[in-house]
Amino acid sequence: MPSDAPTETLLTIIIVSWNVRELLKRALISIFASWGTAPGLEVIVVDNASTDGSAVMLDTGFPQVRVIANTENLGFTKGNNQGLAVAHGALLLLLNPDTEIQGAALFTLIDYAKRNPHAGMIGPQLLNPDKTIQPSRRRFPTLPVLFLESTWLQKFTPRSLLKHYYMEDRPDAEVQPVDWITGAAMLTRREVVSQVGGLDEGFFMYSEELDWCKRIKKAGWEIHYLPTARITHHEGKSSEQVVPARHIYFQSSKVRYTCKYHGRTAAEALRLWLLGQYIWQLCLETIKWLLGNQRPLRAQRIAAYRTVLQSKLRIR
Repeated sequence: MPSDAPTETLLTIIIVSWNVRELLKRALISIFASWGTAPGLEVIVVDNASTDGSAVMLDTGFPQVRVIANTENLGFTKGNNQGLAVAHGALLLLLNPDTEIQGAALFTLIDYAKRNPHAGMIGPQLLNPDKTIQPSRRRFPTLPVLFLESTWLQKFTPRSLLKHYYMEDRPDAEVQPVDWITGAAMLTRREVVSQVGGLDEGFFMYSEELDWCKRIKKAGWEIHYLPTARITHHEGKSSEQVVPARHIYFQSSKVRYTCKYHGRTAAEALRLWLLGQYIWQLCLETIKWLLGNQRPLRAQRIAAYRTVLQSKLRIR
């Protein structure tokens, strides 16, 4: 496999993958189909110790891809930083392995970046597999949003609060500046990474893109949403393999972000609030199990919630 890339590399695509061989294969096929025979593309796959044959698939099917093979799962942030450290591209696209490039999306992103030098990060429009739009643009979360969004109390949250957070007051089809974009596909520049650094490795996964966008904006760059570039995202196919860990990483990352930007007191209050919710949910699931309601499902949830509570959602 190639160990170097030409200095004129225009775009480096970095994919961190863990046990999603077939989705990764589809992602790579879509990348090379979209790019065609044009020069200037570098693709780096960071494999986080997959056990599903991903390494063999990459070696035999995609010899043009540079592979960084980790001996353990280092997480999304460390994996991407490994790729960023060796990337040659002037533009850098962090891409999930469960994505597929639609049409000329790569060139659309590149052209926009060239015409908008003040844009430090650009996010495409993400599509669900059924071609509906997957919300991927946000405003920075306020404390009420941090306490209520993505919890079982979200359904009781004032609609106006979430509408503002999810930017539902702006059209999906409109090119626009945003506060942050979700991490399935993020195009940035080499000079941005040189200025603000890579992803914060204190986030194993989740909230790392929120933190990155926050730092990029604080450094004076803009974050743009570009709906004319479209990428399909088969959401959460790696993390759904380990449900308890997904809960822990998601919530502890939220606590870490809160500590970083709202202070330790707010973060500790959020941590206790979230643990209280898991205690409540554990009690509810236990009662349903005792009543004989869908016992296999209840047992799975009870085990997941116990694991979360054992973690105590400590700030990493």
